[in-house]
Amino acid sequence: MADEPKHLATWFLRWAAGAPRRWLGRRSGLGQDVLGTTHGLSYLRHLARGNRIRRRARFDRVDDRQPPVLLLHGFLGTRGSMYPLERRLTEDGFTVFSFNLGTLNSRDIRRSAFLIHRKIEAILAQTPVDRIDIVGHSMGGLIGLYYVKKLGGHQRVRRLIMMGSPVRGTWAALLGVATLGLWSTSSWQLLPRSKFLDELAQGPLPPDTEVYSIAAARDWVCPPRCTRLRGARQITVPMGHSSLVISDEVYRRIVAILRGPVRDADALVRAVGA
Repeated sequence: MADEPKHLATWFLRWAAGAPRRWLGRRSGLGQDVLGTTHGLSYLRHLARGNRIRRRARFDRVDDRQPPVLLLHGFLGTRGSMYPLERRLTEDGFTVFSFNLGTLNSRDIRRSAFLIHRKIEAILAQTPVDRIDIVGHSMGGLIGLYYVKKLGGHQRVRRLIMMGSPVRGTWAALLGVATLGLWSTSSWQLLPRSKFLDELAQGPLPPDTEVYSIAAARDWVCPPRCTRLRGARQITVPMGHSSLVISDEVYRRIVAILRGPVRDADALVRAVGA
């Protein structure tokens, strides 16, 4: 009984600390709007880091139980835009690496896929493992998917996690066409019914690579309907496009997929719904 006031005080402090989040999370959706804005500003801040990275991945400590993780950023993104994921995964013991995909990742998606194909082969030749995992945001997921389906990447990729990736195209790409269309091939490739997306859709997913598609319910850049991929495990989360890289909830799901055996990953997807 002597400890009861202490327990009550602890409970009250925890309740008070969570009050703002509960208030913001009421049905009006204001909470998600505020959180989305915060995530968007954080994303832009990391985007400004550019393609230079301070830390280099160490591949001497990897094994088959936890392959290295390749992060692929999206259209108009940089390696810096994936820094929140890189930092957290590294702190949690993953070996994480990324590539310079050129100025704002605006070139032909096929060319970027060929680039990562060559670099992955060079890296794996120096490591004790022969497979990796890929986490791609937005167009980065399409780069990974093209590599897996069209360039034999299914032999090298254990799991591909796409976040807000427009496998069916997105009309938001018209903004890229209007501003960068004269020199950006990928902005045209992201449009619905583009020749590139038609090519990418041909054929089933390889059975030896697990493919996940995480959609954001409040994503105007790539709405959930644009992310649907036959044969992929579908997950939908209540947030926006930038939040997919920043959100604690998404991060926990990514780690659960990367660390879990196939049956656990399937159970996770069934639990959250397609």
